[in-house]
Amino acid sequence: MHPTHPAHPTERARRSRLPSLTGLRFFAALFVFLFHMTQMNSPLDPASPMNPFADQGLAHATEKLFSRAGYLGVSFFFVLSGFVLTWVARPGERLRDFYRRRLLKIFPNHLVTWVVAMVLFAGATVGPAVWASNLALVNSWYPRLDINLGANPPSWSLCSELLFYLLFPFALRPVLRIAERRLWMWAWLMVAGTVAVALVGAYLVTDTPRPALLPVSPTQFWFGYFFPPLRMFEFVLGMLLARIVVAGRWPRIGIVPAVLLVAASYAATMVLPFQFGFVAATVLPVGALISAVATADVRGTRTLMRGRTMQWLGEVSFGFYLCQAIVLFYGRTLLDEDQWGFGPVGGALALLGACLLSLLAGWLLMVCVERPAMRRWSGTRRSGGSLTVRRSVPAERARVDA
Repeated sequence: MHPTHPAHPTERARRSRLPSLTGLRFFAALFVFLFHMTQMNSPLDPASPMNPFADQGLAHATEKLFSRAGYLGVSFFFVLSGFVLTWVARPGERLRDFYRRRLLKIFPNHLVTWVVAMVLFAGATVGPAVWASNLALVNSWYPRLDINLGANPPSWSLCSELLFYLLFPFALRPVLRIAERRLWMWAWLMVAGTVAVALVGAYLVTDTPRPALLPVSPTQFWFGYFFPPLRMFEFVLGMLLARIVVAGRWPRIGIVPAVLLVAASYAATMVLPFQFGFVAATVLPVGALISAVATADVRGTRTLMRGRTMQWLGEVSFGFYLCQAIVLFYGRTLLDEDQWGFGPVGGALALLGACLLSLLAGWLLMVCVERPAMRRWSGTRRSGGSLTVRRSVPAERARVDA
């Protein structure tokens, strides 16, 4: 993959807004939703299927189709985090101001969804070690799946995001010092790192015991998917790709070819060893899609993700992601066995209804929790103590949803 000559000035790239990336976020969250909704077993009640289709052939087909979708969606968010934080980095910003904005991005939403999950179902099923580690966002550091997915299961990924935020100010300086001609070399090294993690997980980490519902051991699953330090390869790759796009060194790979690359890599995860489906098989195509969409925005190209509807969906995607377990897993416990399982049309409507309910919950979380918290506490202070002009949440998202 050889870089082309710059298609636009570097300074123009730095000033560009990236609305299409905001819209693209929704599809990543939707993939996670489809992964959760089409599982054959509910995490809260393994005897009750999540999949809405009564026909076993159709149920197994949809489960197989989306069996790697959650991994793809999470990897997309991790690469995007590195890309966006590097793109919007503020020169000279004080460390405490950066950390305050980043913590406000995740903790208010996390705390609210954690409380709701504890009240509705987790409080009666998990012990103090599980709910306390999830509350503090350290649960992904433990090599136990019951702790990794304790309390509000989707929030496990925030453990990695929190690590990214803590390390970003210290990683940014060396990344910015890399000579432009060496950016691609470092990007390829990050991709190689994800392959190394998959190889170690497949052949060096113990593969016993092997639970009935997992194709690998719990330790292998934790090592390849949950352990936060090993997800840094995706985050740093996103940082490097942001620099590559800003420098005008992204090759002429458009959005459609990038989407086809993602689809091809996703198909490959169905036949590759299971651990390669977490990250290694898809991380480069995911990075290509993010970079291609960002490049289109820099060039002023109109995309489907720039419309008002897609912008709204992108803005609500974080809340949509965090509310999924509450809507899907708890909602499933409210229905008896004879009330679940539908024909093709009914199953599709059940999927759509659950998606709309999750979007509604995510929207409520955004307008009642996330935005008020950002407006109240995200302003920075001058050394003399006076407040600077606060940057509103909608204005920040107009640049790119960080």
